[in-house]
Amino acid sequence: MSAVAPVTPAAASSAGNAAISIERLTVRFGEVVAVDDVSLSIGEGEFVSIVGPSGCGKTTVLNLLTGLVPLAEGRITMLGKAPAVGNPDVAYMLARDCLLPWRTALGNACYGMEVRGVDERAREARARELLARVGLKGFEDKWPKQLSHGMRQRCALARTFCLDAPVLLMDEPFGALDAQTKLQLEDLLLELWNARRRTVVFITHDLAEAVALSDRVVVMSARPGRIVADVRIPLERPRHVRSLQKDRHFLELYAHVWEELERGLGASAEAIT
Repeated sequence: MSAVAPVTPAAASSAGNAAISIERLTVRFGEVVAVDDVSLSIGEGEFVSIVGPSGCGKTTVLNLLTGLVPLAEGRITMLGKAPAVGNPDVAYMLARDCLLPWRTALGNACYGMEVRGVDERAREARARELLARVGLKGFEDKWPKQLSHGMRQRCALARTFCLDAPVLLMDEPFGALDAQTKLQLEDLLLELWNARRRTVVFITHDLAEAVALSDRVVVMSARPGRIVADVRIPLERPRHVRSLQKDRHFLELYAHVWEELERGLGASAEAIT
């Protein structure tokens, strides 16, 4: 079935230049192998989700891309350069909003730009624009404790997109939200991404979210994490997450990713025994 055909990393990146290249990556924590011989190429402007069971090394891969975890085995390049802490080409959105409690919503949205030396007037104008786009116009002067969890995540999303970074790394940013708020923020993320197609690596446990958002879904096995499938998502863009729920191709792709995830779990169990 063409709608669920897997795609190799090499084929996926052939349409454009590789923004991210991972070659023969292995990560060990003492005697524990967390990630085993992973190779992955992500093209400029691609939206790629990585799914897999807890403990398979998804977040570790993101931390390696930022330089927060030192590289010991394998090779990684980000826009042709080795990963480094503080790389201005990278914006990282965590699972928690991590808003600073002593800063207002506007102050938090400005924070990343402030650290990177953006002029005060320019960063405030950009932050106000993004806060308005995420639905927080009128809440600029509110403190984090005055915002709901969903509003805090909207503020964190605005802070991330305020950074003029060509690569966005997102670690389960909507995982703790209720279903309705999650759908709203997924659609909002697609709207912001469509405005300027940056390269996105998105970690999630939600397979429906991965399929709805992505150009490709990379499936990892249980620890030691290996890539067991790299599935192209040929759904037309622009997309609206809520309207996909009854789309036949979306449901077929969702079922296919589930099958690949289960296959990865089975392969890991066989390797252990």
